[in-house]
Amino acid sequence: MSLSPFKRLKRLTGIDTQREKYAYAQDPVYGHISESRVAERWVKTTCGYCSVGCGMLLGIRDNKAVAVRGNPDHPVNQGKLCPKGLSEHHILSAPGRARQPLLRKDGQLVPVSWDEALDTMVARIRDIQSRHGNEALGVVGTGQLLSEETYTLGKLVQLGFKTRNNDGNTTLCMASAVSGYKLSFGSDGPPGSYADMENADVILLIGANIADNHPILCHRVDRTSPGTKPRTLVVVDPRVTKTAMMADTHLAIKPRSDIALLNGIAHILIREDLIDHDYIAQHTVGFEELSQFLSPFTPSHVAAVTGLTEQQIIDLALLYGRARSAFIGWTMGVNHSTQGSVTVAAINNLALITGNIGRSGASPFSITGQCNAMGTRETGFTSSLPGYRKFDNEADREALAEIWNINADRIPVARGLAYPDMIEAAVQGRIKAMWFIATNPAVSFPNYKLLEHAFRSLEFLVVQDGFHPTPTTEFADLVLPAAIWGEKEGTYTNSERRVSKVNAAVSPPGEARTDFEIFLDIASRLGVREELYPGWTTTHDAFLEWQRVSKGRMCDYSGFTWQQIEDSGGLQWGGTSLYRDGVFATPDGRARLHAVPCDPFAEQPDTDFDFILNTGRTVEHWHTRTKTAEVAVLNSMVPNAWLEMNPLDAKRLDLRPHDRVTVKSRRGSVYDVELRITGIVAPGQVFMPFHFSESNSNIVTLGAFDPISREPNFKQCAVRIERTPLRNRRPSSSSRHA
Repeated sequence: MSLSPFKRLKRLTGIDTQREKYAYAQDPVYGHISESRVAERWVKTTCGYCSVGCGMLLGIRDNKAVAVRGNPDHPVNQGKLCPKGLSEHHILSAPGRARQPLLRKDGQLVPVSWDEALDTMVARIRDIQSRHGNEALGVVGTGQLLSEETYTLGKLVQLGFKTRNNDGNTTLCMASAVSGYKLSFGSDGPPGSYADMENADVILLIGANIADNHPILCHRVDRTSPGTKPRTLVVVDPRVTKTAMMADTHLAIKPRSDIALLNGIAHILIREDLIDHDYIAQHTVGFEELSQFLSPFTPSHVAAVTGLTEQQIIDLALLYGRARSAFIGWTMGVNHSTQGSVTVAAINNLALITGNIGRSGASPFSITGQCNAMGTRETGFTSSLPGYRKFDNEADREALAEIWNINADRIPVARGLAYPDMIEAAVQGRIKAMWFIATNPAVSFPNYKLLEHAFRSLEFLVVQDGFHPTPTTEFADLVLPAAIWGEKEGTYTNSERRVSKVNAAVSPPGEARTDFEIFLDIASRLGVREELYPGWTTTHDAFLEWQRVSKGRMCDYSGFTWQQIEDSGGLQWGGTSLYRDGVFATPDGRARLHAVPCDPFAEQPDTDFDFILNTGRTVEHWHTRTKTAEVAVLNSMVPNAWLEMNPLDAKRLDLRPHDRVTVKSRRGSVYDVELRITGIVAPGQVFMPFHFSESNSNIVTLGAFDPISREPNFKQCAVRIERTPLRNRRPSSSSRHA
């Protein structure tokens, strides 16, 4: 808020010392703190940003959130929080909150009642389905929903609206990890725990910048604190990230050469007999074929592909192979690829042939993206049936049908379209209506022009979100205002399979409702509420049914209650390690070893587009800034996007620090981005954060996808960099759009 001339004068002359703003008081729990943060009560909950799953205490006064603190008793973070968590309470009263339903009339979004909004939604979708078939509807949920809400939504979409086209925005980040686990182990489910990072002799992070993306996990890999166990941290990443700066060894491989490195490590492990012959014989299938396939991946060949030296490759292989317990973690640097699924399988190969799985400190471990991406994978009705059941398994369908008291033939025998394929189907005219829930594809989806074409091809677009306007709600025919973190109750499941309690501390603003309430109201209008949700009134009812659905499954929630979850700071299904007995979720109980070829990425640089673009996150912001752009302390730290370029390339192009540049690809251009010249990126590569709608990296990214997981290849595309002409420069701004 700008100051009046009188207040500005008082501030400049020192008369106004802002005494009230900076006054201190005594909090009954936390002692001497800022008066503005003194709470009447503190509510236990779990952070709603990333998948680390930090426990926190939300301070409430006069029914408003005034403060947040890390919960010192929570086993995940032990009182620590990252910048986003420390400021998370601000999003509950942010000015950009969606407060009432909006329906497009005569080209404008205008306020309407909930009755009109939901009556219109159901009528329009039913009309479209009557003309084009049930699968003319596509629904995309999110890893931001509670597990109980995701479970409720899945039944509503598949059994209420009767469309198989149900997916989540988690396909944009975690689908390849899921598919890779299924390829190797027969099921989803990260095998290890955060504690493995502390108990391992060797920690190998591949494409995982946890310092920016999962900051609290940095404490798990810290080797400098007194009393920590000696261990070696190796980071494999083309960019010198903050995490790479923490490492004992940073291997700056060429983009998308990680498969060659993994195969090269496996080659050396076999050659040097640093493998577990008994484990391979008893618990795996395909070793002979893998061994033969790996024979060309000699250190000299892998060095040529990766840009590393032969000695670096040999040293890493010996370090991993000689470790008592070795941990491999990865995030989007692996997943965001047309070969993401098989890259995960190649990581799993290393763990399997050395027996580094199912025991303390030893695990191939995918570090998940969103706060409840893990919970949505378990409870959802998207790429699999709830409880890690399979669409094509008759026994799985019969088991669910019995619990739900429906005919099994109502349950689909195959999954519907994945998220990217729904967008393609909308462009082709096969999908006519879409419903997006708590996600912002206008910024997050690759190849923006394709997405825009899809949106303009739809007959009806519903966007359900806690914020408006966003770049996606601007396309909507109907906007449904939803409650967010801090305003609803249920559970999240984090990367280590720890189920944690999420509690409501304040009421949603205006007329906003919880997603759960919206789903039940829609079910009523479809005439299926009592059939699908008999007697349900709260998310706890959904949890109780989910316990029955998950009982006896790998992701078994039946053994703990909400109260036990809260009292314990979260509980892990499956314990600290999966596959301790070496029995996997395959027909014969053995893990699969896969021969994974190292293919070049889809769009190589050339004379016209001579740089490789990498994209990623920064610690201050979350995804598309729907939340964090509204938090002044975060937005003021990083209000705009930037492009990182190596000094050698900058000299070649006669560019200087802070020049304004344009990033161009074959698909479009991002204008007027600030240039940062730094050795963090290698020559021939550039890096840009993806958070900013004003400088949307997905205008230029490639619309290529993993054929198994359908996850996008966000990380590598060919671009050129030019100085931005004056006519294309924007006024200086810190716009909030997310």
